[in-house]
Amino acid sequence: MNAIRTILLVAALLGLGAGPASAETSPSLTEKAALQAAMQRHIDRTLVDGAILHLDRASGEVQRLHPVTAHPMILIYGEHFVLCFDFRDDAGNNVPIDYYMARQGGSYTVFHTAVADRALLQDLMAAGKVTR
Repeated sequence: MNAIRTILLVAALLGLGAGPASAETSPSLTEKAALQAAMQRHIDRTLVDGAILHLDRASGEVQRLHPVTAHPMILIYGEHFVLCFDFRDDAGNNVPIDYYMARQGGSYTVFHTAVADRALLQDLMAAGKVTR
């Protein structure tokens, strides 16, 4: 967590990220760091014994999903953002999770989590609602 604080401090000292991103602009370095930090805090808060628990609709089973890697790309969804994180289930299969995030005061919050539902993101991108 100290590395994230260091990135935020350096970005602030360099004057990066003077304002919030809009649908027409990419997030600043400061904003990217804050978004990634908020996503990581959200994940950390939802872990149960090191894994996210997910109810698989098809099987009715609870899956344990272990965090692997955050994607560096942040997608813009109007005033909101989409961040992606790779997880693995107990069998070692990759399971992508997309976190839909919104500004909340001076921070960010997750308002929707799409587990292994990349079709939602692809549909939003095809409709021009989510951009890189």
